[in-house]
Amino acid sequence: MTSIALTGATGTIGGHAARLLDAAGVPMRLLVRDPNRAPQLANAEVAHAEYGGEQCRSALRGIDTVFFVSAHEEPDRVGLHRAFIDAAKDAGVRQIVYLSFVGAGDDAGFLLARDHGRTEQLIRDSGLQYTFLRDNFYAEAIADFAGADGVIRGPAGQGHVACVAQRDVSAVAAEILRAPGEHLNTVYNLTGPEAITLDEIARILTDVTGKPYSYLDETMDQARASRAQYDAPEWLVDAWISTYTAIGDGELERVSPDVPAIIGRPATTFAEVVRARRKS
Repeated sequence: MTSIALTGATGTIGGHAARLLDAAGVPMRLLVRDPNRAPQLANAEVAHAEYGGEQCRSALRGIDTVFFVSAHEEPDRVGLHRAFIDAAKDAGVRQIVYLSFVGAGDDAGFLLARDHGRTEQLIRDSGLQYTFLRDNFYAEAIADFAGADGVIRGPAGQGHVACVAQRDVSAVAAEILRAPGEHLNTVYNLTGPEAITLDEIARILTDVTGKPYSYLDETMDQARASRAQYDAPEWLVDAWISTYTAIGDGELERVSPDVPAIIGRPATTFAEVVRARRKS
């Protein structure tokens, strides 16, 4: 009987979590916008669904627990999340495992974490059971912060970030989905095993890749000027810059024991992430 559903299965976190569950023989339903991109797994059925609406309600009927990967950044991302939560409740879902962000809340320095805080509150207000997986910045994303010249630019000062490997987040999600009832109304903070500065990140990238990397601590004016080339909307530029200011303000430096406690092995270091990417 399929009682678990996953969103985001065509992406990195949801896709890897689905593959881990498949390897363990766990039946599941994958909710995807493009069925042609869904992973072909022996223990998975595929349902075509957007976030919200009758199609989503239909895809979630018969499901007890759903892994809810947040939508891509857009001005009304919280509205999309509200539609999904409403559909899940209408369909009879009992528990949402939501992929959130550390420090989620209206006062978060990383602006996109405010969307996560509002979404968490919507889930609480819905009356559904919940598990919140609050991950730090992905180590894989930080490894790509540098420009073509190898320079990481941003106003982070000497702040530290406990970035987490995507494979660790996926492993946590899969482990929780195997026994979701053991994690009711619980919040987990998912981080790497160390908090490092962007200077240290640049040194690790240099050591592992053999290419020169460096970190340039920008002023706010410099940060806006260096991102003007992307012609992005102001709200998104503000969010990009807040990635660095949140690091500089120390909001992302706390190392949590939750990853190793859940998956039974040490969390992956930034250097290990970079080495693995070079091998793949």
